[in-house]
Amino acid sequence: MKLENTKAQMRKGVLEYCILLVCKQEPVYAVNVIKGLRDANMIVVEGTVYPLLTRLKNDGLLSYRWEESTQGPPRKYYELTEKGRHVLQELEDSWGELVDAVGRVKTNRA
Repeated sequence: MKLENTKAQMRKGVLEYCILLVCKQEPVYAVNVIKGLRDANMIVVEGTVYPLLTRLKNDGLLSYRWEESTQGPPRKYYELTEKGRHVLQELEDSWGELVDAVGRVKTNRA
């Protein structure tokens, strides 16, 4: 088994969920999404996050607005849509169920 590959696949599996969590509280600039993930020790690169933001927007889970910046070009700020909030709640429920199931497997109480 290639351990690093398995760990990377595990992170990829929860990355969209984590992006929605970062966008949950307030509109966020893409760089702040990346920072929020990195601050939580999620190993991400910009080339992974930007396409996911676009896909989440195209799926109707995120919306964005342009805002002028005092330090360069306008910035795109992302926020959850109502559909995104609903999907996030479903993912939070599923995450809890998954954590519980893994916990049962770990303690042989499956």
